[in-house]
Amino acid sequence: MNSYRDLIVWKAALDLAVDCYSATKGFPNSEAYGMTSQTRRSAASIAANVAESHGRENTGSFIQFLRMAQGSLKELETHVILSEKVGLLVEKELVRLLNQAEEVGKMLRSVIRSLQQKS
Repeated sequence: MNSYRDLIVWKAALDLAVDCYSATKGFPNSEAYGMTSQTRRSAASIAANVAESHGRENTGSFIQFLRMAQGSLKELETHVILSEKVGLLVEKELVRLLNQAEEVGKMLRSVIRSLQQKS
């Protein structure tokens, strides 16, 4: 594997981020520096941490950044749940994003387990 762009988990995280950007387009302007920004930043952070982890020279650092990606994923899940609860997202969109997040989470856990077993 030559690039983080070859990682399936990075591709899935990037797709999730794109979908979060789309989902927040309809948020009111009053949320530009609130929920819109928070949701987008946490979503982008997942893929960014996966990419950064791949650039690390040792397994421990790789795992550390994948765990940061997991933290960003949980942050994102919280933002989309709250967005639905306050009426910014419809339930159907919430379910779709949470399903995507669950798949990314499974992939992250799998990669971490694999790396831990190799070290």
